[in-house]
Amino acid sequence: MTATAPATPTAWSSRRFRGFWYAQTISQFGDRISEIALPLLAVTMLAASPGEVGLLTALIWLPYLFGVFVGAWVDRYRHRRRLLIIADLIRAVVLLTVPVAYLLDLVTLPHLFAVALLTGVGALLFSMAYPSFFVTLVPSHSYVDANSKLSLSRAGSFVAGPAVGGALIQVLTAPVALVADALSFLGSALLLHRIPDAASPSTSPDPAGTSPELGAFRRIREGLALLLRHRVLRAVLACTTTVNLFTFIAGTLVILFASRELGLSAGAIGIAFGAGAVGGVAGAALAPRVTRAIGLGRTAIIGVVLFPAPLALMALAGGTVPAKVALLAAAEFVSSAGVMLMDINLNALITTVTPDHARARIAGAYSTVNYGSRPLGALIGGWLGTAIGLRPTLALAGTAGVCAAFWLLASPVRRISTLDAETP
Repeated sequence: MTATAPATPTAWSSRRFRGFWYAQTISQFGDRISEIALPLLAVTMLAASPGEVGLLTALIWLPYLFGVFVGAWVDRYRHRRRLLIIADLIRAVVLLTVPVAYLLDLVTLPHLFAVALLTGVGALLFSMAYPSFFVTLVPSHSYVDANSKLSLSRAGSFVAGPAVGGALIQVLTAPVALVADALSFLGSALLLHRIPDAASPSTSPDPAGTSPELGAFRRIREGLALLLRHRVLRAVLACTTTVNLFTFIAGTLVILFASRELGLSAGAIGIAFGAGAVGGVAGAALAPRVTRAIGLGRTAIIGVVLFPAPLALMALAGGTVPAKVALLAAAEFVSSAGVMLMDINLNALITTVTPDHARARIAGAYSTVNYGSRPLGALIGGWLGTAIGLRPTLALAGTAGVCAAFWLLASPVRRISTLDAETP
């Protein structure tokens, strides 16, 4: 009688991962409301210009320019779960100031700029502690599965979130709708608090002999060096930085374009992007199968192309309201599927090849360059939207974003089929 090999446990078999997934899912749904509410509040209530909308978006991502410093500090802090909770609480408190100011008739653009900046600070802290905490939740063979499940909930939030957010904004106004996002962060913090703690990977030996007592600047230099010397990490960084730059040039103007140029209501905008986000759900659900069929590297490259290309199609939107909504939804569908194919595979690859002793340092260096391109893209988008118009800017950014795939095509990533394969 032949013994049957035990089935490989999935990420879902980990109670700690399930708790983290619940926390992330709640938070993601709240975020989708804010992503519509903040720019719509600026555009409709405060008559913000394209440049001011670009600045608002840029300030959310500006703190990531300091990710290399925060990451070096987080590497020396063992209680990563505590940092995640603090980050959630910071964002909850900051967002609650908007409905309070609205009730007191004190909402201004400088206030929204401050809210954007401080929520960005909370997001930076969360993202720096995230990698080291994530690897304590599931074994390495479950990274793609775990990332797929997290991305699936993120994709689901893009389906229901914009529609719910649009409806809440029309009924309650944008400032009051932000309460939902604040409550989602409070819920996330509570769920994270209930996850049993585990040993931090920061206690693993450092093959380079890096002492935790080393100065911050030396740790920062080592994080940058580790990132830039690694052929896979270097290529992935160049690719994601390029695609983020151009998608943020376009993405900064999408709400403004839909509201002012297409004349769509908050509810119609929510329906368009909610319906289109079904593509993200499909992409997240299918990513593991596609990866097994054609390989991790090829799947990621396809995702990199599909993510920005549809943004150029948005520039063609016109005609009746249903036609405008349908084209926006179709573009969002393809783009959402693409970003899931890209993110799930590249995130799993990054997690696999990053050494435990330097996860936060490398994450900080990576975020400084990668996410640092987002505020730059937002500012360029605001400037181009004013200088050449919204439609030409969308077309230019979407087309140029496809070029990000060349970084992966020219690297070892295109030959990587599975995480078990030897990576350079």
